Amino acid sequence: MTSENGIVLSNATILDVVSGDRNAGRHLRIRDGKIVEIADEPLAPEGCTEIDLGGKTVMPGLCDAHVHVIAVTANFPALLAMSPSYVTAQASEVMSGMLDRGFTTVRDAGGADWGLASAVEEEFLEGPRLLYCGHALSQTGGHGDMRSPGQNGLEQCFCCAGMGHVCDGVSAVRQAAREEIRRGATHIKIMASGGVSSPTDRITSTQFSDEEILAIVEEANAANIPVIAHAYTARAVNRAIKLGVTSIEHGNLIDEESVGIFKEYDAWLVPTLSTYQALVKEGEAAGMAADLVQKTYEVLDAGIKALEMAYWGGVKIAYGTDLLGIMHRHQLNEFNIRSEVCPPIEVIRQATIYAADLFGMKDQIGQVSEGFLADLIVIDGDPVEDISIMTQPDRYLKMVMKGGKILRQAG
Repeated sequence: MTSENGIVLSNATILDVVSGDRNAGRHLRIRDGKIVEIADEPLAPEGCTEIDLGGKTVMPGLCDAHVHVIAVTANFPALLAMSPSYVTAQASEVMSGMLDRGFTTVRDAGGADWGLASAVEEEFLEGPRLLYCGHALSQTGGHGDMRSPGQNGLEQCFCCAGMGHVCDGVSAVRQAAREEIRRGATHIKIMASGGVSSPTDRITSTQFSDEEILAIVEEANAANIPVIAHAYTARAVNRAIKLGVTSIEHGNLIDEESVGIFKEYDAWLVPTLSTYQALVKEGEAAGMAADLVQKTYEVLDAGIKALEMAYWGGVKIAYGTDLLGIMHRHQLNEFNIRSEVCPPIEVIRQATIYAADLFGMKDQIGQVSEGFLADLIVIDGDPVEDISIMTQPDRYLKMVMKGGKILRQAG
């Protein structure tokens, strides 16, 4: 729902995610996609649509810094064989579900492209604002190479529905990075270590040479966009950060030295703890081969320990999930898991102001403030007192607004 003259949300309790305070009796005026006024007294601009929130909590729309909206199955070799149009149709359902859960901006970590992001922006598809890297860059036999040990041929293209692009050598990785930049990537992703879903690598391996990573970082820097890296072990994480990577995805096997390196280089950590719990329970049902699901146990318990080490060590942390196929519905479970280590307000910050900072959008999203985009959610309750409220949208989520447009509204 929109109004030409704007929308007034009256009798709101605004959650200030910076201070953690809840400010009752506030009134917000929204116009042209932004919050233009917040007042203590009622607002009644002529022609505005007014919605009385009755004291419910208004907070920023949520951000997820690690999603795969085209991962409609956890069987990545099968995904490669699917028609891109068929995958897009299913991805629209994935993105619609994210809106249902209150996510208004997400950063895709492999697979989404200009077409999908533009379809959302132009409202042909319904979904959160979509930041994308195109295909993640991988070495031969790396985390983005989905060939089995007995498969020799490599067929890949930029229009296929897969998530990785295999490239080797400085010249090839430069060209691959430049292709993704040409196609509008908001960030470049590299596979800097082995992973769970890849059939021929080890989680403990490092991937790409120093020279290859430096070349990719150089191309991204030239385009003024960051490089993010899939990495698990301290060896892979520490090396990637020193070579110029901005954001480490996962990082389950970091150590105390890693914490110091994160801080020294002002790098980010994006844990994705909900995916491991989901994989051990539903990975095979979602299409992942049983032997790959077993690899999950190598990082499962270490994830929460890594979060604890990073949080208490002062590392910058953003909210991420990395869910696949039928497991996307667990996107809000990350709040429950992280709250075992972090106070509720800190987990909320990871999904709002911290993620906005990571995205380079800290002056646009992540706060309920004048001049910011009107990406808002309305919650019936106080999530700072009870974080479980965030995980029950059917019960507590009453409104989702993106860019000043109401996309979800419950009675």
